[in-house]
Amino acid sequence: MSVALTRRAALSAGAALGLAGADRRTPTRIVSFNPCLDVILVRLADRRQIAALSHYSRDPDSSNIAALAETFPVTYGTAEEVMALHADLVLIDSFTPPATQQALRKLGVRTAPFGAPETVDQSLAQVLAVGEAIGRPDRSRILAQAMAAAIAAATPPAGARRLSALVFQSNGFASAPGTLMDEMMRCAGFDNAAARYGLVRSGHVPLERLIADPPQVLLAGQAKPGAPTWADRVLTHPALTSIGGRMHRAVLPQRLINCGGPVLIETAFALARARADAVAAGI
Repeated sequence: MSVALTRRAALSAGAALGLAGADRRTPTRIVSFNPCLDVILVRLADRRQIAALSHYSRDPDSSNIAALAETFPVTYGTAEEVMALHADLVLIDSFTPPATQQALRKLGVRTAPFGAPETVDQSLAQVLAVGEAIGRPDRSRILAQAMAAAIAAATPPAGARRLSALVFQSNGFASAPGTLMDEMMRCAGFDNAAARYGLVRSGHVPLERLIADPPQVLLAGQAKPGAPTWADRVLTHPALTSIGGRMHRAVLPQRLINCGGPVLIETAFALARARADAVAAGI
């Protein structure tokens, strides 16, 4: 991937900004209802602009900004909370109930809707779009270029040997082909093994199938400290040790697979390190 932003990403950002582009006021009281938008918002906005983040961002297992989120007010996605915070812009997603969106319109609160990016270009475009919506377009371009540069740095040279890999998180959850994580894997020199286990959408890979036909690299999540939960049991199963000679196991925390935006910078680094370690181990 080129370090320069793609024209497609820029055009996608423009298309996503029909509402934001029509109103150039710089918001001073921003509320975000979505944890992935939270990650972008805290990188682009002045702190004093942020009225509240999503409560999901305080979860250290799934959020990259959990410690920082503890220093901000949070909401549970209600119009009443927005009204109490005197917000003038709310970043919403496709899960925001229609009734809540209607209530915000009646209150005269501007909203900026965003979906979940499924490609790197869409994620770059979303960063640019959030920057426009909050009045920080220059910062968004710098961040998007940093994302593109990180992905480019994680991409092995042309002709480098590709490795099969599987994202394997709590409860055996794997990222399917056609997802943002799938593209990130491909950029980093991996071929997603999820398809050979029958996944056409992100879901669960049975441990038995993984043991019978292991990928070269397992991008595994981390079980919570202490006794593993029922969902985490597959991550600590002794059967995984039995195939250690045929499969390299690398740590890919769950918080790196949930969102795009600036999270992709750390994801790209983790994937590149996993590939380098696997090659060094003789996989």
